[in-house]
Amino acid sequence: MRAVDLIIKKRDGGSLTTAEIDFLIDGYTSGQIADEQMAAWAMAVVIRGMDDRETGDLTLAMARSGDQLDLHDLAPLTVDKHSTGGIGDKTSLVLGPLVSAAGMPVAKMSGRGLGFSGGTIDKLESIPGFRTELSSAEFRHALQQIGLVIAAQSGDLAPADKRLYALRDVTGTVESIPLIAASIMSKKLAAGADCIVLDVKCGAGAFMHTLDDARKLARAMVAIGRHAGRRMAAAITTMEQPLGLHIGNALEVREAIATLRGNGPADLVELCVNLGAELAVLAGVAPDPASGRDLMRETLASGRAWQRFTRFVANQGGDITSIEHPERLPQAPCVVALPAPQSGVVAAIDGAALGNAVNRLGGGRTRKGEAIDPAVGLALTARVGSVVQAGEPLLHIHAASADAAALVGTELTAAYRIGTTAVAPPPLIYDIIR
Repeated sequence: MRAVDLIIKKRDGGSLTTAEIDFLIDGYTSGQIADEQMAAWAMAVVIRGMDDRETGDLTLAMARSGDQLDLHDLAPLTVDKHSTGGIGDKTSLVLGPLVSAAGMPVAKMSGRGLGFSGGTIDKLESIPGFRTELSSAEFRHALQQIGLVIAAQSGDLAPADKRLYALRDVTGTVESIPLIAASIMSKKLAAGADCIVLDVKCGAGAFMHTLDDARKLARAMVAIGRHAGRRMAAAITTMEQPLGLHIGNALEVREAIATLRGNGPADLVELCVNLGAELAVLAGVAPDPASGRDLMRETLASGRAWQRFTRFVANQGGDITSIEHPERLPQAPCVVALPAPQSGVVAAIDGAALGNAVNRLGGGRTRKGEAIDPAVGLALTARVGSVVQAGEPLLHIHAASADAAALVGTELTAAYRIGTTAVAPPPLIYDIIR
């Protein structure tokens, strides 16, 4: 078997066998297949596509390229959630303790952010003392004792995907639904969860800008999970405006704490309730989504999710007083209001522009390994559909200095489109693929 023959076969529209895909991934991981050959194959996939079976085989091959977690000796069934990324997306901070407190063990590997604001790990690390770098023994002990663990992704998890993603990034082969789906799902499968719910973001502030592309990606990932014997569901959710009211690491932790204590923004609560309901059905904890939603609301209202969060934070070294008194979390020394330039109704918010502004404030990264400022970010006061008066604040900028706030003021004002007619907010959940 030769790599060049498989490149030609895919270039000409052929379907690769399981053995051929295994040969490609094994050879590329070991260094026997060169970058230029893998780049040519990836371009052939971009042009010709892959069917569900091929995409599933590619995902499994990449998942097998490194460590694979098996936690069944600790829990007969574990659940996980993955988001394709969005502005203000602190869902995991609420959903993890919520479903764990409802009887579903959560073992989650998460990443640090690159661009926009931080990832789930960055958010958690804004809690003083919180440890995300856990040994395998610590990870397993946390799952067994708490029923909830969120840790930084191991470098040995799906290394083939890490290599292939870096190659795609510089060869114009990122925009391929099968390759995107396989990249995401290879890490999820290697992390070992039995039930997975996907939050596929759609809109101006998301990787998938159109509903059609978001549906294609969701269906591809659900098909991969089923091919691998996992229980799957995917929600397609809006990113036409940020989720919740806060963007930035410590600010998002504070909003997650408020949500767990019963005072969260309606859209964040609704999303977590619906995603949790899907996991409850997949895990057999609820017979249908409506019952699952009832279970999630009851778990949230009872305080059990908040109690699970405090145990989780304490177990991973976090300072409990800083979450019991969120004002002790990192706070920016400068808070500046951004005034509305005119009166009217907020017709649209460019979430990507808001995310880029947080990045410029220091709340996100432009390169891997870069330090971030956990205190900076944005606190929104006006959302799509809000009536505003000229001079009233659209949001507040949390910055390291007044000069830093001034540098992003113009782009933040431009991110808001203010009209004269009433506007309905975009629907939170467009569709659920089961």
